[in-house]
Amino acid sequence: MHTIKYFLGYTQKSLEDLYPAQEAKAICHLLLEHILGMATATLYAWPEKLVGAAQGRQIEEATAQLRQSRPIQQVLGKTEFCGLTMLVDERVLIPRPETEELVAWAVESSQTRTSGGSSASPTLRVLDIGTGSGCIAVALAKCLPHATTSAWDISEEALSVARQNATLNGVNIRFANVDILNTSALPTQVFDLIVSNPPYVCESEKAHIRDNVLRYEPHRALFVRDDNPLVFYSAIADFAQKALRDGGEIFVEINENLGQETAAVFTRSGFPTVELRRDVNGKPRMVRAKR
Repeated sequence: MHTIKYFLGYTQKSLEDLYPAQEAKAICHLLLEHILGMATATLYAWPEKLVGAAQGRQIEEATAQLRQSRPIQQVLGKTEFCGLTMLVDERVLIPRPETEELVAWAVESSQTRTSGGSSASPTLRVLDIGTGSGCIAVALAKCLPHATTSAWDISEEALSVARQNATLNGVNIRFANVDILNTSALPTQVFDLIVSNPPYVCESEKAHIRDNVLRYEPHRALFVRDDNPLVFYSAIADFAQKALRDGGEIFVEINENLGQETAAVFTRSGFPTVELRRDVNGKPRMVRAKR
C-alpha cells in the first residue's frame, strides 16, 4: 500500500505532459477527493496516511483514463454547475463556467422583471433549447422555482442524462425531443424566457480544440459548418419571434469570434433590443434579445 503523498505525486506527474502544471494539480485534487472522500486540506494534513489497496487501484485506473485524455468530469461521472451536481458522460457536453454566467444573467433579468411588476405572466414559462445534460434547465428551475420549465434536445441519449439530472436535483422539467432546425415540426407554445447554448464551434476550429474534447464529447453538440456557422441562432431567433410573449427575453451563448454577427441575427429578426455581453475573461460570449 502507498500513502496519500505518494498518490498526490503519482497522479499529478502522470498528467503534467497533458495539462499545465496548475491544471494537472487541480485534476489530481479532484480525483483524490472523490475516491478517498477527503477535502484537499485533509489530504495535505495527513500525507503519510496509507491508502487502502482497493482505493489505490481506483486511483491508478482513473489516472490511466486521464492519461488517455478522458476529461476528469467523465472519469468522476459528475461535475458541478451553478452549485449543483450534474451527471455527465460521453452522451453530453461537459458544462462550462461561461454557461454559468449565461444562466446568472438570465436569472437576474427574470427576477428583476417579475419583481418590478412587469407584464410577464404570473407563472414564468421557460424554455432551454438544446439542453444536453440539462444543466441550464435544471439551474433555471432551481433559481426560478415558480417557473414552468421545458427543455428540448434532438438527442434521446442526451435527454436521458438530462432527466437523471432533473431527478437528482429535485426539479420538474418538461423534456421533449425537438429539432429546432425542423421548423415545420416545432411545438406551438408561448414562453417568457428562452435560453440556449447551441452548437457554435466552426469545423475549421477543430485544430485548436483539445484532444479531451474531440475524443470524448459529442461533435453534434459542438460543431457547425463553416459556410453556415449561425444556423442555430437564425432558427432560434425565428422561433422566438413567434414563441416569446411581448416583453419576453432570449439569452444565448455564442462563439467569441462571431459576437457582432450573432447579435445581428437577432436584430435582423426584428428584436428591438439586442445586447452583446462579455464574460469574466473579457470575451464576447453572450447575447440577450428582448421582444
